[in-house]
Amino acid sequence: MSTTMKVAFAAVWMGIALSALAAEERFPGIEKLMNEEQFRATGLHRLTDEELEALDRWLVRYTAGDAERMLESNEEVREAKEAYEVRSRIAGDFDGWSGETVFRLENGQVWEQRLDGRYYYDGPPNPEVIIDRNWLGFFRMTVVSTGKKVGVSPRD
Repeated sequence: MSTTMKVAFAAVWMGIALSALAAEERFPGIEKLMNEEQFRATGLHRLTDEELEALDRWLVRYTAGDAERMLESNEEVREAKEAYEVRSRIAGDFDGWSGETVFRLENGQVWEQRLDGRYYYDGPPNPEVIIDRNWLGFFRMTVVSTGKKVGVSPRD
């Protein structure tokens, strides 16, 4: 895959992450949207603060324009969408979910409970979570330490 395609591909997924942010919240920046391993693997850690800010501005503009079109028409992007996964931690206090719970993640994303159900969490604060797609294509969140899962949707 060419470097241009890799950048465009990464931009599409950053665009998806952006759409998951609440409208009134500020874009957290690419550094917070990626985990440390992803950030280093892409070489972005070598950029200056000014270069990272310029990339963040470009991502916001790209998301507002070409990303949606690319999602619909590009086979590689469709395949990557199916393999989409977010790894982060719950920001702030967390005691489980109760039917209409909103989950704020440390990476700046905000998700909300999509399915009914209750779960009481009594573990350490800020648990690690993974958000991926189930076999039907719906998002689900897994609390890594317990294996408990709940259906979620990006919050608009």
